[in-house]
Amino acid sequence: MKTLLFDLDGTLLPLDTDEFIENYIKMLSHEMKDLMPQDLFVKKLLDSTYAMINNTDPAKTNSEVFWEHFFQDLECDKSAVLSKIDEFYTKKFPSLKKVMRENPMSYHILKEAESLGFELVIATNPIFPEIAIRERLRWINAENFHYKLITTYENMHFAKPKVEYYEEILSITGAKPEECLMIGNDVDEDLIASKLGIKTFLVTDYLINRNNKEPKPDYAGSLNDLLNFIKSLGGGSH
Repeated sequence: MKTLLFDLDGTLLPLDTDEFIENYIKMLSHEMKDLMPQDLFVKKLLDSTYAMINNTDPAKTNSEVFWEHFFQDLECDKSAVLSKIDEFYTKKFPSLKKVMRENPMSYHILKEAESLGFELVIATNPIFPEIAIRERLRWINAENFHYKLITTYENMHFAKPKVEYYEEILSITGAKPEECLMIGNDVDEDLIASKLGIKTFLVTDYLINRNNKEPKPDYAGSLNDLLNFIKSLGGGSH
């Protein structure tokens, strides 16, 4: 095992993903209300997010897919919208930390993994801009680790649960599937990595199993269990 792929929301980040998304949408749509009706904005936001998740065109980044879809058939000032969104992520988004439950375990896990020589990848679903993902890493004091890759909507062309998302991570990092461990809390989005021969660890603290599947990870347990598991692996070259 050489490379550890970490999901963020509900895995390293101790929060209920649905609660986080609900608060995020409410706050962002409120900020945009002077530029467009809130219900229209929410519809555009959700539809464009689904377009990103369903995209199969390897030539377009998730960001390009999102904004092409968002501005389609929309009468508005594009530059004003983009400017307002940027302002939201800088000034308002950090307050969403309130939905997180404090837990120092994630920092200890990353610290241990880095000290043992593992390559670290933040394999969060790349449907957010980098600024939002780095902010969420700050919430767990994890912004300064040496990540091989942080997947964002600017640098990725596919999203979870597409297997192409994991293929792209392997392509960018040069890691081999058998050298990787995908660590996540979502049965559909994270365990699908196993189709490529990537080993999986299902984190159960904030487990998501929307389709009530029988999960078949290679390993499973709490964040505490994950820390002990990483310690048991020894160095990243083993």
